[in-house]
Amino acid sequence: MDTNLPIYVLLEELEWLEQVIQQAICSYLMQEGYENDWLDIPIPDISENDTPYAKMVQEWNLNTLERLTIALCLAPHLKPEILDTFFGKNGIYDRGFTEFGGVINQNHSGFLPTGQTLVFIISATHPELRHEIHKIINKENKLFKEGVLQLSDTEHFIPQLNGILSLHHNWFHFFMTSEKISLAESSTFPAKKIESPLHWEDVVLDNAVMEQVNEILTWLKHGNTLLNDWELYRKIKPGYRALFYGPPGTGKSLTASLLGKTTNREVYRIDLSMIVSKYIGETEKNLSKVFDIARDKEWILFFDEADALFGKRTAANSSNDRHANQQTAHLLQQIEDFPGVVILASNLRSNMDEAFTRRFQTTIHFNMPSAEERYQLWENAFSGVCSLSEEIDLYQIAEDYELAGGAIINVLRYCALAAIGRNDTKVSKQELLKGIKREFSKENKTIHIKQ
Repeated sequence: MDTNLPIYVLLEELEWLEQVIQQAICSYLMQEGYENDWLDIPIPDISENDTPYAKMVQEWNLNTLERLTIALCLAPHLKPEILDTFFGKNGIYDRGFTEFGGVINQNHSGFLPTGQTLVFIISATHPELRHEIHKIINKENKLFKEGVLQLSDTEHFIPQLNGILSLHHNWFHFFMTSEKISLAESSTFPAKKIESPLHWEDVVLDNAVMEQVNEILTWLKHGNTLLNDWELYRKIKPGYRALFYGPPGTGKSLTASLLGKTTNREVYRIDLSMIVSKYIGETEKNLSKVFDIARDKEWILFFDEADALFGKRTAANSSNDRHANQQTAHLLQQIEDFPGVVILASNLRSNMDEAFTRRFQTTIHFNMPSAEERYQLWENAFSGVCSLSEEIDLYQIAEDYELAGGAIINVLRYCALAAIGRNDTKVSKQELLKGIKREFSKENKTIHIKQ
């Protein structure tokens, strides 16, 4: 048996956990052997081990109580029977022991530990250790900051420690296989990384807009210097908040991507379908997941179609209105407290709540491109293998048809497919005009195509 395999190191931790649980219960219920102390049970020596779990324990310098917490969360994954002892009944009340905590889920027949379960194991016979538990179950503790452990939320009238204490499945996978999957790559994470192969010249922004974008760029490059070396932290909050508004396809998403690309920061687009919930409090919790992880990673957070989350507040004529307004206020506070860069995008500024826009450092209007800018966008689009027939007056096309950059790229896609379908690389005038007509029809606009 190779004891250096990840599974055996984890099972050794669970054997130690089982002994600790049995002794803690024995001492608490004054059973035979109660005079012994669980703190005297030797913790496994994994200092010479190089498995993922052992290396994490060593590199993070985890103490006995932190290792015990991880082991408790490992148990449902590897040896759920260890926790069955908590199903014991209190003979006086003919029911389970409240102090054991734990819950049973319809999808798991075993005992799922809660924060209260940890409290019992550690402090039932050592009340002086109670404050140490709160140091562990704290968002500033590395185990929670890095997303290794989670304590689920409870209703406001239920003690927080009654939340389920669990090990994130990505970390369990890492402990077992050495393959690390970041939380941001998880299918349940409500944000997705966005990147672009394009460059600033591909956006084609007018000078006034680019000047404002450069202000964000300057903050990204020098914000830490301004706050710390120049001591502006005394006068301004960390972080930078910007609103991009304007018609679809005018470069809002691309600009956000390029701000990240230029400053070597990752840009994450918030998936509103995974954030917004009809259940009270759930939207705030979902958004907190993103902010908690992004806080220390210097991400740029990009909220597309942000009015779905940050739209105007309404008169509080019903409980639903009051809830919506409370949610908006909460989200505003989250953004204000975030030390990084947050960009909200909307088609119309008037859709946004004024409480947000007043507190933004920059509000940038991405207007429809001028004829000159459209000409540049058309030239950029057809500057590769797929090119335009000589019969096409591109400047006239730019003059005649008001299209945003995103729509021009859609025309390029259509024309490229048409050209390659006839085994050619040149796009005819008829194909180009048909592609333009298709773009206008998407918005139910009828246009006169000039031949």
